[in-house]
Amino acid sequence: MSSAVFYETAKRVVIGLGYSHEIAWQATQRPQDIDETAFLREAAWVVYCCGFREAAVRRCFDFISLCFYDWISSDEIVANRARCVSAAMHVLGNRRKHEAVVRIASRVGSEGFVCFRQNLLQSPVDTLRSLPFMGPVTALHLAKNLGFDVAKPDRHLVRLGALLGFDDVSQMCRTIAAESGDPVRVVDLVLWRYMERKTAGAIDCSHSSVVAQE
Repeated sequence: MSSAVFYETAKRVVIGLGYSHEIAWQATQRPQDIDETAFLREAAWVVYCCGFREAAVRRCFDFISLCFYDWISSDEIVANRARCVSAAMHVLGNRRKHEAVVRIASRVGSEGFVCFRQNLLQSPVDTLRSLPFMGPVTALHLAKNLGFDVAKPDRHLVRLGALLGFDDVSQMCRTIAAESGDPVRVVDLVLWRYMERKTAGAIDCSHSSVVAQE
């Protein structure tokens, strides 16, 4: 099965499972539209998802958002940092992640969002890598969620890339994007959601000669 055919199959399955809204959201994300609230929210989402199941984070993220003043501003979070962390600990007992969110807000606040945003637009991955808690994969995850056309080499996509015969995830997603007409960031999302659902046992992949090799 070619990568293009696999992608179209995966996309139909993901849409059939009710994730068309995720695809639409990712497709419409544009870096030039980022404001401070959107940035803080997406940065926090990536921090909490790192090493955790996405579904588990989704269940508590609305409450966590309330603990951090719904991401209104970095200054608000920094000024009330102890209160934010203490409140968030009631729903998720991971102080390191809560404090990482505060440190990111502190960095944005000290730089000023206008200046930070300029640096982000000029050099997205390097700017994100300079933030607390942002490693090579998490920085790409955040860049993708902010609308930059990149792919993140997480374990699901690395595994799939090897099965489809690609040396790296970026190459796989760029190739499929060129064939399908979808942006790289959407290809990433579709393939990740497909593999995530497959791993969770929500998809019967017996139809796929590629996945059947596992």
